[in-house]
Amino acid sequence: MAKEAVILLNMGGPNNLNEVEMFLKNMFNDKNILTMKSDLVRKFVGGMITFSRTESSQEIYRQLGGKSPIVGYTKSLVSKLQEKLGEDVLVDFVMRYTPPFAEEVISRLNEAAVEKIYLIPLYPQYSTTTTKSSLEDFEECYHLNGNDALLVERKHFFENESYNKSMIENIKKSVGNDDYRDFDLIFSAHGLPQKIVDAGDVYERHIMKHVKILKNMLEDEDMNFHETHLAYQSKVGPLEWLKPSLEEKLKVVRNRGIIIVPIAFTIDNSETDFELEVEYREIAENLGFREYRVVECSNDSPLFVDAICEIYEKMK
Repeated sequence: MAKEAVILLNMGGPNNLNEVEMFLKNMFNDKNILTMKSDLVRKFVGGMITFSRTESSQEIYRQLGGKSPIVGYTKSLVSKLQEKLGEDVLVDFVMRYTPPFAEEVISRLNEAAVEKIYLIPLYPQYSTTTTKSSLEDFEECYHLNGNDALLVERKHFFENESYNKSMIENIKKSVGNDDYRDFDLIFSAHGLPQKIVDAGDVYERHIMKHVKILKNMLEDEDMNFHETHLAYQSKVGPLEWLKPSLEEKLKVVRNRGIIIVPIAFTIDNSETDFELEVEYREIAENLGFREYRVVECSNDSPLFVDAICEIYEKMK
């Protein structure tokens, strides 16, 4: 019986259209997302956001086949990791806002009498809104149930070479046989309210360090794009967010060809397959770009499987 477990943590996504409201409700009830001190105020504001966005969000997932692509890719990734790590290590995953929740997975860990649990959030860069939220959720649930296995955390992995190689390979695939100089490359990171960064969140600094690593790797591979840029997507609400926004950036880069790299996501989801592929594509086409391409995430690729195995080995 396995004495160790590797648990992948991610935000999750609806498994079906009925889970869309649950997804939004849980997200906007997260104290790391809506950071007001009052639980009552958070519940009220979160409820208003959920009410206003459920129907439009359901339409997005309807266009994606009725569920988030993150679900299938994560299951496949877990299966490939389990095969590679062997029967001595139990591999599973926990979603933050949709099933499987922490309590369900913890029950399976207890049945297996696991003594050491390695927690690997699938966010390359650390943020209180993602990494901290997922780790807190699992650990609070685990300890509240009186469990006593040793928990080991990994908080970021944007420096991992195998993971970054998987990103470079996907960029190559997106360009194909075309000339790199015909394209500008934009690293698109999920945005964050400026007040969260000002409060000490290191996400922006991690993003900038990650961009530097990838730019050096592009140069080493002679992948000489016309220019490379950084922008932020997914802004909602009236607060000031990290800048420049992707929409603003598209208006000022050379109007020719564009490659979008979703640098903050390891697995494709609605913000890559719909927001980037559909919504921003429409903006780019209206601006007159000849080519607009979105690079796929690492998903369940062999290099990403290798990366997670390496991360696990270094945690031991």
